[in-house]
Amino acid sequence: MSEVNEPAWRASRRRQIEASAIGAIGVPIIRVLGRTWRFRVSGLEHFDGIVASGHRPVMAFWHGRILPAMYFFRHRGIVVITSDNFDGEWIAKIIHRFGYSTVRGSTSRNAARAALRAKRRMEEGHAVGFTLDGPRGPALVAQPGAVWLAKVTGNPILPFHLEAARHWTAPSWDGTQIPLPGSRVALAIGAPLPVPPDADDEGLEKKRRELEDVLEALRLDALALLKH
Repeated sequence: MSEVNEPAWRASRRRQIEASAIGAIGVPIIRVLGRTWRFRVSGLEHFDGIVASGHRPVMAFWHGRILPAMYFFRHRGIVVITSDNFDGEWIAKIIHRFGYSTVRGSTSRNAARAALRAKRRMEEGHAVGFTLDGPRGPALVAQPGAVWLAKVTGNPILPFHLEAARHWTAPSWDGTQIPLPGSRVALAIGAPLPVPPDADDEGLEKKRRELEDVLEALRLDALALLKH
C-alpha cells in the first residue's frame, strides 16, 4: 500500500517507529560527542540567581545552536517546546533521554495550545526553553512566544548563545552548528530580561526587538570567549 493511501493509524505508528529508531541511534552518538566538548561559560550565575529567587527562566536562544545547548543544560528539568510534526517527534525521543520534557506545538501549528501548556509547566516549577526562530524560521528573527510567556508568568527571559571553535555547519535554514569532537564551545548567558505584566502589544514588540539585540551581543561575547 502506498503512503498516499496509508491509514492514519498506520502512518502514525510508522512515524513513531521511525522516530524511536532515530532516537536510538542519536542518543549514544550525542553522549559520546558531548563528553569531548570543552565548555567555556560566562553568566551562569544568572541562571542560578533566577532559580534562587524562586522563579524559573524562560530560556531563549536560536534554533541553530540546539545541539550544544541541549547537552550543556541536560538533566535540569527543563521543558522544551517541540514541533507538532515528525521532526518534533524524533527530537522529543532524543531530548527526553537527556532529562527534558516537552510540550508539542510551534508558531505554525497549535501555537496557542503549546503556549498555554508551557505556562502551566512553568507554574508547576519548570524552566521552559524556546528556540526563538523555530521551527522553520526566518532565521535570527525572534517569534513572540518567549516574550508572551515571560509576561503572563512573571518569570524573566534568560537569553544565551553558543559558538564552537571547530564545527560543521548544516546546509539548513538555521545553519545548525554541530561542534566537532574535542572542540571548545563557548556559552554566553545574558542578564535576565523581565517583561512587565501590563505590557501592551507595543511593549511586547519592543521587548522582542530588544531580545534580538541582546542575542547578537551574546554572539559576539561567545566568539570573544573562544579567543581567550
